[in-house]
Amino acid sequence: MTAFARAVRRAEDGEAVCEIRSVNHRYLDIGVRLPEGLGFLETPIRERLAARLRRGKIDCHVSVRRSARVAGLGLDEALAGAVAEAGALLAGRYPQLAAMTIGDVLRWPGVVAPSAVGPFDAPILGAVDEAVDALSAHRGREGARLYAFLDARLGEAEKLVAALRVETAQAPALLRARLAARLAEFDVGVHESRLEQELVLQVQRADVAEELERLYVHMQEARQALGGGGPRGRQLDFLMQELHREATTLAAKSPSAAVTTLTVSLRVLIEQMREQVQNLE
Repeated sequence: MTAFARAVRRAEDGEAVCEIRSVNHRYLDIGVRLPEGLGFLETPIRERLAARLRRGKIDCHVSVRRSARVAGLGLDEALAGAVAEAGALLAGRYPQLAAMTIGDVLRWPGVVAPSAVGPFDAPILGAVDEAVDALSAHRGREGARLYAFLDARLGEAEKLVAALRVETAQAPALLRARLAARLAEFDVGVHESRLEQELVLQVQRADVAEELERLYVHMQEARQALGGGGPRGRQLDFLMQELHREATTLAAKSPSAAVTTLTVSLRVLIEQMREQVQNLE
């Protein structure tokens, strides 16, 4: 489910900023980006996100802004010396390489870092908690709109299934009339028992009672899922796949143009619901 949230927690030495973006995904996929030296916070942040979210591709970006009065720089002289020596060694062996400058050494990861100040663990985790609260609220509002959309489409689909029950009940009479018209067209005389046998075979091939019953059952399960609590996206996703399968089988057995038209409309509704349940948690 697409959403964005941002939170800022201030501390004596600066502030921690957390931005969380969420996009649609069938499963939960969490990515965390932290400032250098704070990688030990990745696990507790992941645990916080996983405890609140069940689905979606989550991108959590944390940054730290030091206040001006403590924004001094610390220099790792040992690392800087090692980097400079390595650069000089390579320059001697490979003259075609550009010479390393002081700027190159200072930009090397870990050579220069903010001077040690108070720990930022609490502000960072606080910002993450606040951001995930806002993200969950955003996703909740979007989810409510999606549930209303799905409820309406499900109601339309139920009406189509009811109409299909009526239309398919007329299949035997329709097939009998069609078979009689074909025989009359070719002016062929057929014994009544043989005609009945052929009619029975055609009715069996066109029988969709099982498909209609399974459609009804799956729709009732989907309606219960919509009215239930907790994450229901995966359950609804599975039910939409089953509805699509039954509707496809029903379309292949369609005995009349009226049934075909109703089935096409039903498949359109199911496809619309399938697209939207991907957004639900």
